[in-house]
Amino acid sequence: MPPIANVTPPAVLSFSSADPTGGGGVQADTLTLAAMGCHPLTVVCAVMIRDTRGVEDCVALDDDSVVMQARAILEDVPVHAFRIGAVGSVENLVAIAEILSDYPDVPVVLEPVLFDGGQGDDAAADEFGAALAELILPQVTVLVSDHLEMSRLADAGCDADEEPDGDGEALACLLALGVGFVLLTDAGQHGPQVINVLHGEEGVVSSDARERLPGQFLGARATLSAAIAAGLARGLGVADAVKAAQAFTAQALTGAYRPGMGPALPDRLLPVRAGGGDAD
Repeated sequence: MPPIANVTPPAVLSFSSADPTGGGGVQADTLTLAAMGCHPLTVVCAVMIRDTRGVEDCVALDDDSVVMQARAILEDVPVHAFRIGAVGSVENLVAIAEILSDYPDVPVVLEPVLFDGGQGDDAAADEFGAALAELILPQVTVLVSDHLEMSRLADAGCDADEEPDGDGEALACLLALGVGFVLLTDAGQHGPQVINVLHGEEGVVSSDARERLPGQFLGARATLSAAIAAGLARGLGVADAVKAAQAFTAQALTGAYRPGMGPALPDRLLPVRAGGGDAD
């Protein structure tokens, strides 16, 4: 038999928290990125204290620790995409923004985990959102968001006299800030279907509607955003990367399981076992 050629998979660097449940954070990203044919790199920005039922606390690492982790690996391994999840503090956002600015040609996928129990009170969430809008959004290739977070990000990023009214104005605001594309998902809503719509400067790029599965899931959007980053790292255009990521996520959710007493976790290895990681 001829020797098997060694092929180096494209590397994706995830800035996120350590999530002991494996539902989100760098643990979830590692599974998704590997299943999508990429080499996962991780920078731990915070430590979640949680179980599958919810978050008790989020302890942010200091910004120097974040910078040292990222610079060490970036000086060694070429990175083909970045993914940003729960990063824990405004100081960490500042550090990440500076790092991203050194790699302007590398696509960035953002899942803004900003407004849940891990971010504390409303004032802290507002400060975090404002920093995100000013420092990170102008560098983002694809923002993966629900309606509520998109509205709050737009409120944070627009002038007080021009606060957006409705999804259309919120989208226009975020795109004007420099976001390349917004994937707006209603996965947390009700109705017979989950509808994800990809928006760009020219309007709607694509729309994906799938049957809404029963029950709740921990880490569905984290899976989707990491899978998009994987597609971009592999050289797909944004629309194709989103399409492949939606197919991957849908398949992972069909095999979701409950390791604890909280919501089910996506089976991120199911598409690999089924040979359908790139299925439409």
